Amino acid sequence: MYYRENGQFKTSYLADQQIFPVRQDRIFVLALIAAAFTVVPYFASDYLLRAVLLPFLILSLAAVGLNILVGYCGQISLGTGAFMAVGAYAAWNFGVRIPGLPVIAQILAGGACATLVGIVFGIPSLRIRGLYLAVATLAAQFFIDWTFLRLDWFTNYSPSGAVSVPTLHVLGLPIVSPTAKYVFVLCFVVVFTLIAKNLVRGAIGREWMAIRDMDVAASVIGIRPMRAKLTAFAVSSFIVGVAGALWGYVYLGSWEPAAFGLDRSLQLLFMVIIGGMGSIVGGFFGAAFIVLVPILLTNIPALLGLPMSTALASHIEHMVFGALIVFFLIAEPHGLARLWAIGREKLRLWPFPH
Repeated sequence: MYYRENGQFKTSYLADQQIFPVRQDRIFVLALIAAAFTVVPYFASDYLLRAVLLPFLILSLAAVGLNILVGYCGQISLGTGAFMAVGAYAAWNFGVRIPGLPVIAQILAGGACATLVGIVFGIPSLRIRGLYLAVATLAAQFFIDWTFLRLDWFTNYSPSGAVSVPTLHVLGLPIVSPTAKYVFVLCFVVVFTLIAKNLVRGAIGREWMAIRDMDVAASVIGIRPMRAKLTAFAVSSFIVGVAGALWGYVYLGSWEPAAFGLDRSLQLLFMVIIGGMGSIVGGFFGAAFIVLVPILLTNIPALLGLPMSTALASHIEHMVFGALIVFFLIAEPHGLARLWAIGREKLRLWPFPH
């Protein structure tokens, strides 16, 4: 009843092309962002901030970056964890080797290095596609893992390959408490999500989607496949590299290459598939599913008072989690974002039949 567009007239093309052309959507998103900045930091517990919201936000950002490549441009990638590792280690090296470099500059520099690596490993996409491209990006995962394990220069000659970051300071303020870390990460997520949304709505985003749907037809109408594919790899790798730097700097504090292994790449790919390919909001839905469901499956036996060993609980968690993924892929192949879109359409037409 309250989700109506009646009377919301658009008097210019610019007004019609807003990110949220429906006023209720704009109010909802702005209220959600305002609550995330003002309400959550004061009422959420340290456990909720540290164990749930921080990984949710950072993985959401990485899923948004991967969705640009997989969902919008149609280029499969199994090396996302490697690009996160490049962002984390590059940011750490900039901080170690350039004293006094601001933390934000370190993180952005890590994203820039991930961009360069992403472009290099995106070059095979100009000649191969599908399963062959997946294998090429999987080779990137193993190559970068080997690089950070065997080349000691990247870890400043650490014997174990593990690195750690000192206390973070931004504009003279220490980023130590879970609340400060949450707000710091939230700023990055909001800014880069807005950038990604505007990119996919613009000319470059239409080129990506044309390449995804039919690259031969796209080249016939004047779209250059090389430019479209490499820009998709570049933008995706930059966002994923920033997410990797945030994962290492803010969430982990200290890490080794195993923190960005193949499991991380598959986890992010599952987020995109479950959340919805070709949808910015799908990255957030997929991250929420991947982060929250294991926590719920772990705590449900304890809430029900069922005695269960840790090993058995872990096995059951993986079984149920896998079954839920298969169920969602069968029930809604287009992901949770499609269910959200269907719900919005029904609200816009209610009480009239769809």
